[in-house]
Amino acid sequence: MLSDEAWRELRGQGASRTFRERSVMLRQGSAGTHLLALTDGLAKVVCREPSGLVTWLAFRGPGDLLGEVSVFHGTPRTAEVIALTPCTAVVLEAERFRRFIEQRGLVMDLMRQALSRLRESDVHRSELLTLPLVVRLARALLRLAELTAPGAGSDVVRLTGLSQEEIAQATGVTRNAVITGLQRLRESGAVETARKVIIIKDMKALRTWATADSKTEYV
Repeated sequence: MLSDEAWRELRGQGASRTFRERSVMLRQGSAGTHLLALTDGLAKVVCREPSGLVTWLAFRGPGDLLGEVSVFHGTPRTAEVIALTPCTAVVLEAERFRRFIEQRGLVMDLMRQALSRLRESDVHRSELLTLPLVVRLARALLRLAELTAPGAGSDVVRLTGLSQEEIAQATGVTRNAVITGLQRLRESGAVETARKVIIIKDMKALRTWATADSKTEYV
């Protein structure tokens, strides 16, 4: 939600760091001593329960802030961020970040971002309850495409680093159901798949799936 100018200035407030694929970028339960400004790569946010259950919360891409809630609240992190692909992020020390936000009058911008993420969570929960699997799957792929290649339009988009289990978590179904859904999308020519690779070949066709009537049974 920050302007391009504010984002560039923010990136200058810290040092860049790279994260290996599948490495933990921010650990749940750790202190909010810093946050990350993601500049390259794809990450996921998950919550680990004491029982061992892992709940998917969100995907994040370039331009997203990671870990800002614990920085503002001064509380331990309630979620974990994991790099799905090699990632690069600017590490921002908590106090310096808070000072930067206050001096530039960006508090409302961050509040709008927080509200946007709440709406995102509400929409996701609603989709889990009301939409057929293939529709949810198409919408998830479109969101990932926008994260990794903003404004790609009808261009081919290559999504890497995602396992079928992670897609299943994001769409609230089993791995076998994801396999079935991806098969329908392949048959329509919307996507191609390989191991941990999904290639969106026809963005228009994928959008058609994503906007299908919720009462239509596809899988």
